[in-house]
Amino acid sequence: MQSTILESIGIDPFYLFLAMAILIVILFVMVIRLHMKHARLKRSYSLFMRGKDGKSLEENIQGHLEKMEEIEMLSEENQIELRVIKERFTGSYQKTGMVRYDAFHEMGGNLSFAFSMLDGNDNGWILNVMHSREGCYMYMKEIVRGESYMELSDEETEALERAIYQETYDLEKVNS
Repeated sequence: MQSTILESIGIDPFYLFLAMAILIVILFVMVIRLHMKHARLKRSYSLFMRGKDGKSLEENIQGHLEKMEEIEMLSEENQIELRVIKERFTGSYQKTGMVRYDAFHEMGGNLSFAFSMLDGNDNGWILNVMHSREGCYMYMKEIVRGESYMELSDEETEALERAIYQETYDLEKVNS
C-alpha cells in the first residue's frame, strides 16, 4: 500500500511509524507516573480523613487553633516574666573577686584579704580585712560602675578586676 501524500512530502512511512511508537511509549510512561502519584495522594487523603467527616475535622482543627492561642498567651506571659527576672538579676550580686595577702609582712601567712562583690552593672563594694598581731582591721569601699571614689590599694584593685573580669580569670585558671 503506497501513500501518495507521504511520497509527495518526502517522508518515509517507517520514520513516521517509529516516531509514533516512541511518542506512545513516552505517553504510556507519563500515564504510569501520574497513576502512581494519584495513588499516593489518595492514600494520604484517606489517612488524613480516616474516621472523620467534615464536621469532626472542623472541630479538630478548631481545637488545635484554641491550643495554639493558649500557647501564644503563655509565651507572652513567659517573656514578661523573663524581663522581670532579668531586671531583678541585674541588681543582685553576681560577681566576686578575692585576693589574699600578707598585709604587714610579719605574720608568715596570707591572713589578710580584699573581697569585692558586684552586681550586673559593676556596682557594689570592696571589703578589705587586714590581720596583724595587734588585731584585725576592716575597711569597706563603695564601687559605682566599676570604679571607686576612694583610692584603692593594689590588692583591692586586683580584687575589683577579678570581680569585673571574672570570666577571664576563670579561663586563665582552666588553661594553666
